[in-house]
Amino acid sequence: MSKNQNYINHVALVLDASSSMSHLSRKVVEVADQQIAYLARRSRELDQETRVTVYVFADKVECVIYDKDVLRMPSLKQLYRAGGMTALLAAALKSQRELAQTAQLYGDHSFLTFILTDGQENASHRSPDAPTKNPRALVAAVAEMIEKQDDNWTLAVLVPDQMGKREATQCGFPKDNIAIWDATSTQGLEEAGQVIQEATEKFMVGRTKGIRGTRAVFSTGAEAVNKDTIKAAGLTPVNPSEYQLVAVARDAGIKEWVVESGLTYRTGGAYYQLSKPEKVQARKQIAVLEKSTDRVYSGPEARALLGLPDVEVRIKPDHNDDYTIFVQSTSVNRRLVPNTRLLIMN
Repeated sequence: MSKNQNYINHVALVLDASSSMSHLSRKVVEVADQQIAYLARRSRELDQETRVTVYVFADKVECVIYDKDVLRMPSLKQLYRAGGMTALLAAALKSQRELAQTAQLYGDHSFLTFILTDGQENASHRSPDAPTKNPRALVAAVAEMIEKQDDNWTLAVLVPDQMGKREATQCGFPKDNIAIWDATSTQGLEEAGQVIQEATEKFMVGRTKGIRGTRAVFSTGAEAVNKDTIKAAGLTPVNPSEYQLVAVARDAGIKEWVVESGLTYRTGGAYYQLSKPEKVQARKQIAVLEKSTDRVYSGPEARALLGLPDVEVRIKPDHNDDYTIFVQSTSVNRRLVPNTRLLIMN
């Protein structure tokens, strides 16, 4: 990319507006507006141009905002109305087909789409926006479209349950670009917004490192954390003299175990192994351990590698043969999980 060509992000929100979303309508607008405000702030901070597209879908698929400068985005308050069925496949096809017509002259363009739905596909076969009325052919069309997308395209979906995840997988969505959210409450929708924000942060920071797209937008597993992504994120190893690794043999408080191991406890100096879903606050530091060498990477780049925004978010451990995630603890009473390890920074 030449020096006078900037990063241009095309971010799309494709929002389920079927009748079952009615009780969440106000929260959908709030979460979408928060996401847009976040995009605007990070675009300024990272010096990236961001353009936003919004689709809403029920029986039909409607583009209510197209490729608009994120700094000039209106609230979605007047644009989101729930009512109808769920033409999910039609929404995926139409949004990606129309976005593909966006000019990509000059600059480094990248496309990131989030589809949010609270239910299963049930209306695309009769939607005027679908290319075919055959349900199987629609699934095949989405799978083929995703398979053929260029490396600067990222398509992710948030679904309400395991059945939705299975259907999304059948449609060709990469497994690490599928997330499950609690569609029964405003709290669940707020957490979904945090997941989207976390994924967007990972995407935008990755852009500064030359990453154009990802098939692991919601992952902390091997697709997201590996030798190449660590190098791309600019992580450097911590000096081995500056940390120690301690095996955790039983259920114990973090301070108790550090002292029992013959070491000095210092608030903020101990990091627990991510072994179950956890809420991670904005101020908490992250460390990444390379299993084969016990080499540790830390610093703000480690948070960026996982796409952690500067708000509290929930993250979960994904399978990774080569790397382990550690999270800073500031609580003396945090319970440690047996058969994990404890990272202690000197």
